[in-house]
Amino acid sequence: MKVDLGIWSKLTQAVVALVAVAVLILIVMAYLPLIHQNERMRREVLRLDTELQKQDAISRQLRADIDALRDDPATVERLIREKLAYAKPDETVIRFETNSVIATPR
Repeated sequence: MKVDLGIWSKLTQAVVALVAVAVLILIVMAYLPLIHQNERMRREVLRLDTELQKQDAISRQLRADIDALRDDPATVERLIREKLAYAKPDETVIRFETNSVIATPR
C-alpha cells in the first residue's frame, strides 16, 4: 500500500538526486588533478622517448665513427689530411677559407 505524501515525496527524491550529483561532482573534483598530472607525465614520457631516440641515433653514429677510426686506415688518413693539412711527399696542400662576412648591396 502506497501512501501519497504529496510534496514531501517529491522533495525527498529531489534531495536524493542532488546528493548523488554532489557526490559525483566531488569524486570528479578529487580525481581531476590526478588526471591532469597523468596527462603531463604522459607528455613528458613521450618527450623523453623522442630524446632517447635522438641520443640513440647519435650514439650509433659515434660508435660507427669510432669503429671506422679503429679499423679503417683510409678514414684515419682522410682525417689527418683534412684536420692537420698533411700531404704526401709529392702533393701540395691548398686551403680555401670561407669569408664569414657577407657584403650587402647598397
